[in-house]
Amino acid sequence: MGSNEFVTLFFLVAAVLIFLQLRNVLGRRTGSEKPPFDSYSQRDLAKGPGSEDGKVVTLPKRAPEAAENSFANIDAYTPAGTELNGSLRELAAADPNFSPKEFLNGSRMAYEMIVMAFADGDRKTLKGLLSQDVYEGFESAITDRETKGETIKSTFVGIEKADIIHASIKDSEAHVTVRIICELISATYDKSGTLVEGDADNVAEVNDIWTFARDLRSRDPNWKLIATESEQ
Repeated sequence: MGSNEFVTLFFLVAAVLIFLQLRNVLGRRTGSEKPPFDSYSQRDLAKGPGSEDGKVVTLPKRAPEAAENSFANIDAYTPAGTELNGSLRELAAADPNFSPKEFLNGSRMAYEMIVMAFADGDRKTLKGLLSQDVYEGFESAITDRETKGETIKSTFVGIEKADIIHASIKDSEAHVTVRIICELISATYDKSGTLVEGDADNVAEVNDIWTFARDLRSRDPNWKLIATESEQ
């Protein structure tokens, strides 16, 4: 599978999500909100997404030139000899199609889609892109909002910056953590139409740290969001 096809598949899976009540689920807008859970303490990450269907294959052997190209892409992204460079090289050795640049392109798209799907209460889209733990946190926040009769009106302005800050392989599951800084406009209204949170006119900066995972043994090329944290 070529790198372009890999990105396309990532986008297809990503092409199903997004939100805006980032204070409860995605991250911190003012520095006072907290994420709904610590996903690392609540799940055993030994089993990755895509493995439940039993369709598992042996990792393909990479050609020497493919490995050289992958490592060159990694060295161009982060200096050789650094911890991040070493962990990304390990990931590229296991997944011949991994590219930091292409992964970040996909994670940017996934981020926006997830944020907007959450704002819209689009459970179907969210379920396809999130791990079970993360989905339950998002779904709980959506249900609480619906019970109160609240609605969110949001505009995704854009992502200012996205960087890979950590990568690892755990029991054949690849984990890549991304720091994302975005701008958006978000306003929450109660059932009478009164503004109860946010600002419908001003742009807010949101700083999030998201971790995506993929089972390297699976034929499923898609990554899923397995953890969300917020940064001040």
